[in-house]
Amino acid sequence: VQLQASGGGLVQAGGSLRLSCAAIRSMFRIGAVGWYRQAPGKQRDLVATITSGGSTNYADSVKGRFTVSRDNAKNTVYLQMNSLKPEDTAVYYCNLGDPTYSDYQVSDYWGQGTQVTVSS
Repeated sequence: VQLQASGGGLVQAGGSLRLSCAAIRSMFRIGAVGWYRQAPGKQRDLVATITSGGSTNYADSVKGRFTVSRDNAKNTVYLQMNSLKPEDTAVYYCNLGDPTYSDYQVSDYWGQGTQVTVSS
């Protein structure tokens, strides 16, 4: 299955963006998903997760500002990002969770990433 993350862009501090993660050219049903981000020169960090049942978890740095959700009819997972800060600048990736687990566990299936740039 191939994932596509989209919705990134340039926004001023305090602004909002909504990222999407969808399976492209596939009838594969997306289960648990993790959103990650990677800033230049830094490791890729987990930002938020959502299970197939809709349970969510967030990194402390984004709690209260980011919301992960899913639309099963559209086979798409979203990351709504509000009150963006310059330190949120990174390439954002979605990862399809390992289907052998009920909660989110990282797998080898990654979207290609979408750039988010927050100006001060």
